[in-house]
Amino acid sequence: MKETLRPGIRYEHKFVVPASKTVPALYPEAEEFAAMPEVFATGFLVGFLEWACIKAIKPHLDWPHEQTVGTHIDVSHEAATPPGLEVTATVELTEVDGRRLVFAVEAHDGVDLISKGRHERFVINTEKFNAKVGAKKRGNP
Repeated sequence: MKETLRPGIRYEHKFVVPASKTVPALYPEAEEFAAMPEVFATGFLVGFLEWACIKAIKPHLDWPHEQTVGTHIDVSHEAATPPGLEVTATVELTEVDGRRLVFAVEAHDGVDLISKGRHERFVINTEKFNAKVGAKKRGNP
C-alpha cells in the first residue's frame, strides 16, 4: 500500500446498463429470475459499486501485486433502472484501518438515487491469496 492510500479519496464511475446486467440475466439457470422484470439487478449493482471502489484505490496500491477483496456490503437498492440508462457510482474512502478499507457509496441513474450505503474491502497480497485459494480448491485448506 502506498502512503497516498488515505481517507478522502473520491471516485465517480459511470456505466450504461445493458440487458445483460438485468435481473433475468443474473442467474440464467433460475426460472424465477427469468420471469422477473428487466431492470438493473441488485447483484450487478453491488458489483458495480465494488468496481468503482477498486478503481478509486488502484493507483494507491502496488497493483497487481496488491489488490482488494470485498468483505462487507450494506447498501440499499431504492429504485429500478431499465437497460439503456447510465448509472453513476460515487464512492469515498472514509476509513483506513491497517488493510481494512471502508467506503461510503451511492449510485444514481440520472433520474433517481438508486443506492447508498457502506462497503468494506481488504487489501491482499495477490500471490499469497491465490495460493491459499488454490490449496482450498485441492482440499488442503
